Amino acid sequence: MLLRIVRMQFREEEVETFTALFDQVKSKIRNFEGCNYLKLMRDHHNPAIFVTYSKWESQEHLDGYRHSELFKATWKKTKVLFAEKPIAFSLEEFSGEVPL
Repeated sequence: MLLRIVRMQFREEEVETFTALFDQVKSKIRNFEGCNYLKLMRDHHNPAIFVTYSKWESQEHLDGYRHSELFKATWKKTKVLFAEKPIAFSLEEFSGEVPL
């Protein structure tokens, strides 16, 4: 299981545009092969900052989505709304011991 977190800060005047776009595509992303979960969250102190939290079966599934027409079309519309560069990272569950 791969967790993907993307933090995005939008220009204040573009927040409604982003939320409308997300509403249009969220079910398509959730139903994309390999996506097990998708949630959009908003920063408690800054309403122009959003974070997506998604769970993917594997890196290959995430890559499949990132190379899809759905992602390309959505990202093209989203990236022009940013106030600053987004921050994205992937995590995997770690249950082993950390060597000292």
